[in-house]
Amino acid sequence: MIARRLLATSLLAVVSAVTWLAQAAAQTPVPLTPPAPQEATGKAAHKATPKPVATKRATPPQPAPNQAAAPTEGDADLAFGAFQRGSYLTAFSIATRRVEEKNDVKAMTLLGELYAHGFGVPRNDQKAAEWYRLAADRGDREAMFALGMFYMGGRLGTPNAEQGTKLLATAAKLGQAAASYDLALLYLEGKVFPQDFTRAAELLRSAADAGTPEAQYALATLYKEGRGVPADLAEAARLLAAASLADNVDAQVEYAIALFNGSGVARNEPLAATLMQKAARKGNPVAQNRLANILAVGRGLKADPVEAVKWHMIAKAGGVGDIPLDTFTQQQTADVRGAAEKAAKPWIDAIKEARDQHS
Repeated sequence: MIARRLLATSLLAVVSAVTWLAQAAAQTPVPLTPPAPQEATGKAAHKATPKPVATKRATPPQPAPNQAAAPTEGDADLAFGAFQRGSYLTAFSIATRRVEEKNDVKAMTLLGELYAHGFGVPRNDQKAAEWYRLAADRGDREAMFALGMFYMGGRLGTPNAEQGTKLLATAAKLGQAAASYDLALLYLEGKVFPQDFTRAAELLRSAADAGTPEAQYALATLYKEGRGVPADLAEAARLLAAASLADNVDAQVEYAIALFNGSGVARNEPLAATLMQKAARKGNPVAQNRLANILAVGRGLKADPVEAVKWHMIAKAGGVGDIPLDTFTQQQTADVRGAAEKAAKPWIDAIKEARDQHS
């Protein structure tokens, strides 16, 4: 039956994800009295806001109009609050004052972040690295991670994997989840380090326990395949469920497959179908293919030939073919195929446009 073709993906999906969690908290010192930044304008002033360094988000009292707020212990939170709102010049000013008056490590990291991304100030990798290094030398794990990524990515010249991984390892020991995840990927890939699934699993566990969805998904894959950890479908399903709740699309697909097949979790075809719909609408070709199978046979959702053919066409345009669904499509009436083609066209056009842009 078509529905039985809901097969899980392999560890390859994890290893191919050896890309960095590029948004990290960063800090770096240069002059303790940095030059006054230039106000950014237009789109450049409103880049996507990265995750802030601080986890605490206080709501400080507001000063009277045109009155500067007096420096307080809460200024660090004021700086990060301004950073989160996109008020980068304000964040820069407060963070600078914190460094001058308190030698505040988190403020150093924030200054590094502003220079690294060009938020409110001209992007300057050297100044960013200086602030990161100053904060890293004072034990800030976020600065260690950010500086490590600079070395790994070659933002300070020739990529330096040795220096980068040392910083990542230290940050990981201090509980920096993104550093643990990235190191795990390096152990899975086996290029910078000898391939070591056991060590990768340890690092992924640390990041997964800290709530990193990508790490939860990757660790679940290891549990499914019994690499670095004993095979455990129940633990794999638990991790996939957690990552799925955090909207990790790959995890949604894998958890839906587990639910559909009853692998490590009680069978629940309606929930599996719902998750597959979410992932399909986010553009995942595997989910689109699985959803087409579900709609073709009516398991978890009411059978709908038009929707089944539509999603099959979209998945096929995205690179996931399916011979049984080809046969299913050919068996439909001209009206069904026509309606499906019309519904699929905007999706297929978008796929082609994206492909052309990357060619």
